[in-house]
Amino acid sequence: MKIKLHKNDLPKNINFGKSVAIDTEAMGLNHSRDRLCLVQLSSGNGVCHLVQIQNIEIKPKNLIKLLKNKKILKIFHYARFDIGILKHTFNINVENIYCTKIASKLTRTFTDKHGYKDLCKDLLNKEISKSQQTSDWGSNKLTLAQQKYASIDVLYLHQIKDKLDKMLIRENRVKLANACFDFIKIRTDLDLSGWLEQDIFKH
Repeated sequence: MKIKLHKNDLPKNINFGKSVAIDTEAMGLNHSRDRLCLVQLSSGNGVCHLVQIQNIEIKPKNLIKLLKNKKILKIFHYARFDIGILKHTFNINVENIYCTKIASKLTRTFTDKHGYKDLCKDLLNKEISKSQQTSDWGSNKLTLAQQKYASIDVLYLHQIKDKLDKMLIRENRVKLANACFDFIKIRTDLDLSGWLEQDIFKH
């Protein structure tokens, strides 16, 4: 694994190809209160680019251009959170979304374990640590342990997607999955508009 740390934006010359794995780290889980601190990206080639957001007043033009590119698939795990904080921070719609957590819930109905750590273990036989999950991501200088943790969160998403895609095909749920991925933008709009906990589809 190779880690490249960038301040406030991606360099112009990075090419992620047709798909990019993305994750975010923030000061907490409340979009309106807790600021975005880090965006992690990888093309699945063992290289992770970390974009440290130190000043939200400076718009990361290259990162935003990538997120809005409809031709590049964005692979997330629990996209609902990441899409929400990216939209709240940069006022953009992230296009062409795939969520491994949704894909897992649609296919692995024999279990209730759909976390990233669970998928790494069950699908790839990889044991990963989540010990840095609740560390201070707003620090000006990230520790090596934080950088490694953040990188691992996107390192295996392409491989996990490949496994889940085969299961979606096998269970005839590709169309349903794609509809759910398309709905994520609406779901996050509801979250940001105040309907975070309320189920509007409930009787």
